[in-house]
Amino acid sequence: MKIVIDRIEEAIAVCELENGEMIEVPVSLFGEVKEGDIVSITVEEEQTRIKTNEMQRRLSALFAGSDEDENCTD
Repeated sequence: MKIVIDRIEEAIAVCELENGEMIEVPVSLFGEVKEGDIVSITVEEEQTRIKTNEMQRRLSALFAGSDEDENCTD
């Protein structure tokens, strides 16, 4: 997806999406941009898969630990 930086108002970038919709986002999201810049946004599929697997492992470990606590009769 490509968006156009329409204008910058203090710390807010007013952006036009490909469908013409205007949105406001923190300018810090983009780093150094100026009015008229075109920014591409892509989904990093491999990084998403890695992060999803990591979070699933953490969640599984968390629930495995809580099951042991529930079975404790102290």
